Amino acid sequence: MNKHLIAVAIAMASLTLLGCSEAPSQKTQQQQLQSIDVAEVLVKSVQNWHTYTTHLEAPEQVALKPRVSGVIESIAFDEGQQIKTGDLLFKLDDRPFLAIVASLQAQVNSAKAAFDQAKSEEERAIRLTQRKAISTEQAESRTSTLRQREAQLAALQAQLTAAQLDLEFTAIRSPIDGIISRANITKGNNIIAGQSVLTTIVSNQAMFAYFDIDERTWNSDFANISASDQQKVMMQKVGQSEFAYQGYIDFIDNQINSATGTLRVRAVFNEEKNQLRAGSFARIKLAANAITEKIIVPSRAIGTDLKNNFVLTVGENNILQYKLVKLGERYGSLQAITSGLKATDVIAVNGPARVGPGIPVAPNNVTIDSAGIAFTLSPVADASLTAKLTSEE
Repeated sequence: MNKHLIAVAIAMASLTLLGCSEAPSQKTQQQQLQSIDVAEVLVKSVQNWHTYTTHLEAPEQVALKPRVSGVIESIAFDEGQQIKTGDLLFKLDDRPFLAIVASLQAQVNSAKAAFDQAKSEEERAIRLTQRKAISTEQAESRTSTLRQREAQLAALQAQLTAAQLDLEFTAIRSPIDGIISRANITKGNNIIAGQSVLTTIVSNQAMFAYFDIDERTWNSDFANISASDQQKVMMQKVGQSEFAYQGYIDFIDNQINSATGTLRVRAVFNEEKNQLRAGSFARIKLAANAITEKIIVPSRAIGTDLKNNFVLTVGENNILQYKLVKLGERYGSLQAITSGLKATDVIAVNGPARVGPGIPVAPNNVTIDSAGIAFTLSPVADASLTAKLTSEE
């Protein structure tokens, strides 16, 4: 009898100890659930982007050459400064040109006097011919002399005009507005007309960016636009993280290059602060016309599994689920999803960095920040995003 009582007592004690040990274990398991940030996906009106690389070109660029040969007497600009059309840049020694002008002016005056005399004699011959006091041959001779004097005067006046132009060209002026480079030839050096490159000038009020769009992309996304539509583009300079410059398409070539299957397009960027320079490397973003609604998630929420991209969603009982997704365009730190998610899905914001599918978690609700991120280049009317997007999971 005593043995049975002892056995029962031992069994009861064991059950008590087991119950005491299980309660803390369950509590510890709950405490060990990992807290992760989760958020509902965003639904935004977006446009597809196409990115092209190019170099900036100035609309106007001049390699300045003299129109006359001579010796540089002075340089009238500061290297690298902003200049205007007509500003004096170089002054040549004009004394030889002044002497030529003076000589030709004297010859013109002499020829003019000879012309006036021949004209007077021709008029007198006409009167004498009417009275038959002079032969017809003599009258015609005086008329011929007048025509010769007239031709000589015209030739000398043309030479004088050319000499005056040469004299004017000794003052070399800027043909365009822009920024001037350094002086390649300095004071005291002889220059040759049409050969010596004195300096270069590039316009800087606007910059062109030429790039080629393949025929398939053009036909699918841009076939309905023309240069007059001024389709907007964004530009990023090398070393920059943002596409900070906005421009528009102002030229579309009239034919597709059959050798490359591309169409040449030009964007223009008007920049008042003179931050753009010709020759700069640039990346152009061009948005397609169609504006559609897409699911948007943070780029860090996307994981890679071999060749697949996936996102972890929060399922029943806060257990993470693996969702295979297809990626669309990237917008800053956010990424468009073209398939794999629904508008009601809640995702692990920080992705699979510390967690994986099938793991229960303690969700911490946050909001995906999209402030300051442009999803379109075209104006989009405020529209309700209550329509649910469905796609394959």
